[in-house]
Amino acid sequence: MDFEALKKYSALHPKPAGLTLQYGTAGFRTKAEQLDHVMFRMGLLAVLRSKAVASTIGIMVTASHNPEEDNGVKLVDPLGEMLHPSWEEYATQLANAEEQELQETITEICQKAAVNQHKDASVFIGRDTRPSSEKLSRSVIDGISVLGGQYHDYGLVTTPQLHYMVCCQNTQGQYGKATLEGYYEKLSNAFMELIKQSPSSGQSQRHLKIDCANGIGALKLSEMQPYFPKDVLIHLYNDGTKEKLNHLCGADFVKVHQKPPRGLDMKPNERCCSFDGDADRIVYYYKDETGHFHLIDGDKIATLISIFLKELLAKVGQTLKMAVVQTAYANGSSTRYLEETLKVPVHCVKTGVKHLHHKAQEFDVGVYFEANGHGTVLFSKAAETKIRQLAKEEKDDEKREAAKVLENMINLINQTVGDAISDMLVVEAILALKGLTVQQWDALYTDLPNRLLKVQVADRRVIDTTDAERRAVTPPGLQEKIDALVKKYKLSRAFVRPSGTEDVVRIYAEADTQENADALAHEVSLAVHHLAGGRGEPPQP
Repeated sequence: MDFEALKKYSALHPKPAGLTLQYGTAGFRTKAEQLDHVMFRMGLLAVLRSKAVASTIGIMVTASHNPEEDNGVKLVDPLGEMLHPSWEEYATQLANAEEQELQETITEICQKAAVNQHKDASVFIGRDTRPSSEKLSRSVIDGISVLGGQYHDYGLVTTPQLHYMVCCQNTQGQYGKATLEGYYEKLSNAFMELIKQSPSSGQSQRHLKIDCANGIGALKLSEMQPYFPKDVLIHLYNDGTKEKLNHLCGADFVKVHQKPPRGLDMKPNERCCSFDGDADRIVYYYKDETGHFHLIDGDKIATLISIFLKELLAKVGQTLKMAVVQTAYANGSSTRYLEETLKVPVHCVKTGVKHLHHKAQEFDVGVYFEANGHGTVLFSKAAETKIRQLAKEEKDDEKREAAKVLENMINLINQTVGDAISDMLVVEAILALKGLTVQQWDALYTDLPNRLLKVQVADRRVIDTTDAERRAVTPPGLQEKIDALVKKYKLSRAFVRPSGTEDVVRIYAEADTQENADALAHEVSLAVHHLAGGRGEPPQP
């Protein structure tokens, strides 16, 4: 390793004094101007990770749904999954090392992680449309190059597209071709095969309005448009030509504020959806005749997909185990509907995509979604092989046709990570095949009214939770207080959890009416403020 060159290059990407950052679920995220040294060092880390696992690693420059002036970076592991937890620690260590400790830190990581220096390294790079992204991705390239790594720069891509490329590369093309054309072809072919079967195909054009959060989603959807059949009419709004990224638009804005984005005019009962800034989340919504806004979030997307897959699995007559994985934020009505009406097992895990993904891998078919619209479906190797075999060889016509539909679903779903483009096509295909309107989909169950709040605290670590974050262990007395408050309202539940990124405690409450959900959330926020070291004045209702 050429430590002289490292020293020289590192000086060109100096670390601001006293800045410490933490690699979290979303990688590193902060103001763009504080990230130059982090990008350079993540280039270094990607080379080390690539040598350690003898595979291509991905680096995505994005801050997803954060404001335009922020940026961030996350690493992608060989099969398109998120970076291994032990390497999250190395990332934090390397990002925070002072200039003079850099060499020592790298040597230490190489020893701990058994990095084989003689292996070749290969890194795929992608970035979103933020003004700062191009310059920051050049800093990544500096880091890769100084350690002698090979790289391929895909330029502007959605986060899920980069995950997809990495997986294709490391499966020697089994998952698909590691090019944008390959991605567009695989998804559009599967989608066209599916909607060929739909009862309404041919007569009605399927209109969908998409809010692209003024981000990368707009660019990639317009590249993909020529691959779609003529009767699929998608209309792009907030395409980034006029407004700022994520400003008053995008999936996060719509979900949090429960209202339509700016820049999209909705007529009654029109199907609309929003992507987030890097196109790995999607939520649907519509306005009814009375002008009332209806949000269809990740829970309802998971429910629609589960209904469809369950019917197909029953038709192929295989004993494949299916389950849905949710977090504590999933609406109680969705959990009840899945377990009681659909009779599908539901598992609750800690917040964070990696926990959902990991749990979903335990089943033949694992559907996971966060309420915020990030999610996908995982098929076990055995299930996938079985389904593809049945689609080819099954003698019984009905079984074979069902297996073919499942096979196309497998091809349409991006199993590496939640993907707004892929999830949108999955939903559109299911609605077409089942002949459902957006209102019929929404009417599967009624969400319990809920409220999200946050309370500023001196130190978020005073709150410790258990049972997939549904119960607080510390501070003493808090959970008992929450239990007592919950008893006052019908169909109610509430939980608190520390934020992963800032000194705030997040509160979720649901109850039979909006009034009661609001009251419960407020009372719980007072309890948190009182027992967990709240800052400033007690929360006001």
